[in-house]
Amino acid sequence: MSFTLIGFLLYLVVILVVGFIMYNRNKSHEDFIIGGRAMNPWVVAFSERASGESAWLLLGLPGLGYAAGYIGMWDAIGCVTGIFVYWYVIAEKLRAQSEASKSITLPDFFAQRFLSLSKPIRLTATFIIIFFFTFYLAAQFNGAGKVLNVTFGIPNIYGILIGAVIIIFYTMMGGFLAVAWTDLIQGIIMIGALVILPLVGFVEIMEQHRNISNAMATAGANFTDVTGGETGWAAAAVVISGLSWGLGYMGQPHLLTRFMSINSVANIKISRRIAFVWAVPAFTGALLIGLIGLVYYGQGAFDDVENVMPQLANDLLPAWLAGIFISGAIAAMMSTADSQLLVITSSVIEDIYHKTFEKEVSEQKLLMLSRLITILVGVVGFVISITSTKLVFTMVSYAWAGLGASFGPALLMTLWWKKIRARGVLAGMITGTVVTIIWTSLPELDGVLSSRLIAWVAALVAVVSVSLVSSKEV
Repeated sequence: MSFTLIGFLLYLVVILVVGFIMYNRNKSHEDFIIGGRAMNPWVVAFSERASGESAWLLLGLPGLGYAAGYIGMWDAIGCVTGIFVYWYVIAEKLRAQSEASKSITLPDFFAQRFLSLSKPIRLTATFIIIFFFTFYLAAQFNGAGKVLNVTFGIPNIYGILIGAVIIIFYTMMGGFLAVAWTDLIQGIIMIGALVILPLVGFVEIMEQHRNISNAMATAGANFTDVTGGETGWAAAAVVISGLSWGLGYMGQPHLLTRFMSINSVANIKISRRIAFVWAVPAFTGALLIGLIGLVYYGQGAFDDVENVMPQLANDLLPAWLAGIFISGAIAAMMSTADSQLLVITSSVIEDIYHKTFEKEVSEQKLLMLSRLITILVGVVGFVISITSTKLVFTMVSYAWAGLGASFGPALLMTLWWKKIRARGVLAGMITGTVVTIIWTSLPELDGVLSSRLIAWVAALVAVVSVSLVSSKEV
């Protein structure tokens, strides 16, 4: 048995043990969904970061750097900026207001805040989550298949199956507590991979007397150009579309629940500092992995550019360390997939079954139903992942745009604007969803300005304009 496999199996054992340990700590469906609103600030910070940066950070962003060069920097800068902003403008207010309204999901928060349209808002928000998260979840399963295929030669479909089974199992067992504590482990492994691998790569290419600038110049002039060779308005569109990744953070339910789960509003400041320290080297390292891969392998070495990170780890690192860091790529997918799985489950159980249909049943039955829905949603995500031919980066971008636009402007205005109205929130959710779907289906438009920006701005306009023309009734 190889050291790489041993390192990977050790990681899986630790993750599954956490799921078992947390099984009996779930006394209610509130514990299962949000950890009893008693999470440690270190766990919250690492869980938010690990969940926020999925397979696209370990596979997609390095693949973009390898395939396109410096242009990928705008995506990285946009994400880091978005992380900074939403920790400051969303986290504390959402934690305080969600506790005051006893809300444990994002749809529940909106519904409790706007009682005049609580059911339409709750159902609309829930269906948006289910729709976009199924694609997001499928992207994570797909990423697991890629990594296991590159590392161990496992056929892609079996790699997807292995990843899906493990994620579904420990999420079903331990709920939010298992997800958050495994995210802590996964976040540590991810930052280790994103810092150490590019450092080792730099040493390797320097010893070979090679450098990134020469490699990109050989690949093509556009690789060294931060706008990909575009000029004028086209260059501005490249920059703006990359930076638009940052807008999406304010509308991601699986990240926003982290803010709701922390043990006190005051501890948000601690978590925020940890998240910032994690984010900057992580995004820098991800992009550098792709650029170093371009130097090391040359252009056109991969049929799928998103395989550059696991291949580089296998080739440059000792087998045992490669096993751990390749686990980092798996960790990136698991930490996001488990959170998304849990958010869909909580929306179906809490927002549809419990609150919309007003089914008053015991806590134990709600807990059992939550686990059953977790399994069902996981199976649906698996089916989509094995039938989709799209890149991880593409699927994540689509879901990120949809969720960010549907919920981001509505949440921002709800927390900060006194004139917000129920109809405005509902209009923003619908507009964000519809514009994302339509704009993304028109590549001639989406290629100029990303749906991540267009849909978000359209949703913001809808929230504000409809609220202003609505009656004073909240």
